[in-house]
Amino acid sequence: MDVLDIARWQFGIVTVYHFLMVPLTLGLGMMVAIMQTRWVRTGDEKFLRMTKFWGKVYLINFIIGVATGLVQEFQFGMAWSEYSRFVGDVFGAPLAMEGLLAFFVESTFLGIWIFGWGRLRKGLHLAALWCAVIGSWISAFFIITANSWMQHPVGVVKGPDGRPVMNDIWAVLTNNTALAAYTHTILGALVVAGMFLLGISWYHLWRRRHDGIDTVDETGRVIVGKADAVPGRDRTDHGVWLWSLRLGAVVAIVAFAGTVISGDVQGKLMYEQQPMKMAAAEAACHTGSDFSVLSLGDPGSTDCADVVTLIKIPGALGFLGTGKWGADMPGIRDLETHYVDQYGKTIPNKAIYGDMAGTDVKYVPVMWVTYWGFRLMIGLGGVVALGGAVALWLTRKGTVPSSKWIMRLALLGIVAPFAANIAGWIFTELGRQPFVVAPNPTGVDGVYMFTAAAVSPGVTVGELLFSVITLSVVYGIMLVIEMFLMVKYVRGGVASSMPELASPASADDADNPDHRDDVLAFAY
Repeated sequence: MDVLDIARWQFGIVTVYHFLMVPLTLGLGMMVAIMQTRWVRTGDEKFLRMTKFWGKVYLINFIIGVATGLVQEFQFGMAWSEYSRFVGDVFGAPLAMEGLLAFFVESTFLGIWIFGWGRLRKGLHLAALWCAVIGSWISAFFIITANSWMQHPVGVVKGPDGRPVMNDIWAVLTNNTALAAYTHTILGALVVAGMFLLGISWYHLWRRRHDGIDTVDETGRVIVGKADAVPGRDRTDHGVWLWSLRLGAVVAIVAFAGTVISGDVQGKLMYEQQPMKMAAAEAACHTGSDFSVLSLGDPGSTDCADVVTLIKIPGALGFLGTGKWGADMPGIRDLETHYVDQYGKTIPNKAIYGDMAGTDVKYVPVMWVTYWGFRLMIGLGGVVALGGAVALWLTRKGTVPSSKWIMRLALLGIVAPFAANIAGWIFTELGRQPFVVAPNPTGVDGVYMFTAAAVSPGVTVGELLFSVITLSVVYGIMLVIEMFLMVKYVRGGVASSMPELASPASADDADNPDHRDDVLAFAY
């Protein structure tokens, strides 16, 4: 292993781990804001309970996400200093906006929301949450803007030292790649949140049936009961979980439909901007219009000779790439020739490239990663939409089936959109190789950077190995902590985030000064 390989592994581990928290934060925050809005407008206690339960889970995920995200900032300077120098003039603006504007708004108003229970008027308290959620969405926009510039550099000129110099911030912020990726990411986050609500709510409705609290009549319609001995397990509790489940299912279905549309836009842009990535994603070795439904090959191979297409749809690839059925799309072999002509056959023989200087450039990414990553992203998303539709049908009479196996499938379904999001990002980032900043075919000539040139020149294999191992251990511990807290509060139900339910006082009295200490139990 060399410095480049270990540095890429380090960044991949940190980024993928952090992104486990990001979509849930973006999606669940919006769901909690909607729930609290319903409570403020209707005064219905079930919406207050929904807000506090899902809000508690949201906070646990948020704080772990912040802790893991901070490390990413340090990586740029420590392991990727040459990359930081190259993109610094461009990245400075959006990342400064993210940190000084969006994250400041997000964290400040979230703090106001946490400690504002019973201290602020309902409308102001609700506004604080909306500001925090909008801040997180704006934060995501600036980060994706920076990432999308790496995929499609715009708004720059090539400086005298070869570095890009930004001359049009508006072009960077309105990059069509960024707009498509942002829309796709936000919709994917809503899918994650929807299935999260669905799976956990299914578990609690199943528990109510398993414990004999809820029963069904001869037609299968629910008879809602209550357990006086257990705090919070009353008739309102049933409404909390049924509303949460059905809200999650609807959001998951609608958001998945949106990801299909935004994903199609992204795919067409990729065929224009990074044709090799999309050709590898389709295992399209030769120019043509056939779409591969199933291709097999040697894992790790970048050689078309190892790829065998078993099932294909004639003409479909042209439609995906251009919107015209049967249109020919460039294949890997033709694109390789084009890339060699444009960017050279070998890595430039310069000191910045270290041991890789003068070696052959591999313009074809690892095909099994791009091919299956692309399909996992789409396939798992389809599973989510199907699961949401089935859930709506099975709960039409007010509760879930008593089957333990269906309950376990519902909980397992929570994993599917997380995996789809990760597969999509791995496809996006690995498919860009061997470039860390991909060339813009219609942009400024020479504004691109090979990944081999991006690593810090002063780091050693031992230093990077130490950091990879240390971060992996620390992140592993944090994962255990998050899972422990999540399981603890999910199992505890609404009462775990509303200790006032165990007291004679009603949850409707949450604004009473006598109950203001409850906010500490909610927060911690």
